Amino acid sequence: MNTPQRIGIAGAGVLGRLTAWILARQGHQVSVFDPAEGPGPSFDGQGAAGFTAAGMLSPLAELDASDPDVAERGWYSIERWSAITASLARLHHHAPHFDLNGSLLVAHGADLGAAKRVLARIESGASQWPQQPQALSAQALRELEPALHGSAGPLHAWLLPGEGAICTIGTLKALQATAPDVQWHWRHRVESLTPGQLRCTAPDPGSSQHHDFDWVFDLRGVGARPATKVRGVRGELIWLHAPGVTLNRPVRLLHPRHRVYLVPRPGDVVVVGASEIESEDRSPVSLRSAVELMAAAHSIMPALAEARIIRLDTNLRPALPDNRPEVHTEPGLVRINGLYRHGWLLAPSLVDEALTQAGLST
Repeated sequence: MNTPQRIGIAGAGVLGRLTAWILARQGHQVSVFDPAEGPGPSFDGQGAAGFTAAGMLSPLAELDASDPDVAERGWYSIERWSAITASLARLHHHAPHFDLNGSLLVAHGADLGAAKRVLARIESGASQWPQQPQALSAQALRELEPALHGSAGPLHAWLLPGEGAICTIGTLKALQATAPDVQWHWRHRVESLTPGQLRCTAPDPGSSQHHDFDWVFDLRGVGARPATKVRGVRGELIWLHAPGVTLNRPVRLLHPRHRVYLVPRPGDVVVVGASEIESEDRSPVSLRSAVELMAAAHSIMPALAEARIIRLDTNLRPALPDNRPEVHTEPGLVRINGLYRHGWLLAPSLVDEALTQAGLST
């Protein structure tokens, strides 16, 4: 489609900003509507879920609880993020961090049986790809990550090659800052949308606005209710400042009860998180969650004992009843939702698929 189109986007999370960035660079006239106060994170559980994400790009690790097509989309998205972040680095003076150093799965000796069951599921789902989990000796683990060692004995570890991580906050900021000529309408909550039409409440109390477009994109996540049968799944992150503690790649602890990960960020920051809690509670992190997450992190990385807590953050990830993503297109309207805990892993794949279906790809 060569004729510039008028595009209206509801939602300024990772899907909204990435879609706006791609379409604006193709020459389309793009307007984005979002209830947030501005483009930055709020850290109050109310903003874009993409800010409250560790940014792990882990197609292999997700095979523990996801279908192979999620991993296939993930490998595609990793290539796209590589190209996108390279473009952002050229356009933005603060290039977002992106790496593909692989990731690690680790387990305490007492949990080896549970860990092997996870590895079996991953290996079964990954049989079609050359990337496979690689068992590491204690010496190999020390060479890769000297700061990782178990509090009650050596860790069992596996390297997942080809996986990586992306700085979520830096990338969201850069996508917004480098999207050419996009009209960003902050403090505008979309109340309803139909093909080619979008209605939202404006900042002035009691006022509403009606907008006409050639295409409308509903990318609101949990905010798309009731038009979309989406639920919120609570995610929690703890941001730690750990000067002098080196972690080179994301790490997942394989534990019978907890799904815990550690992800390094620039500036001596380590993000500790739990992938999913079936609750729509947006309140701050509970004492129990904070203690369990930090104890699990400390059990495999004792050097974090003197790390300082920067913030505790929560938000809701959008999930459909089957926990799978969905792309819906009809003339004048595109909906993408259900990214669940795979938002950053799946976003480029889903956006590219939607633009192709709508005839808006180049």
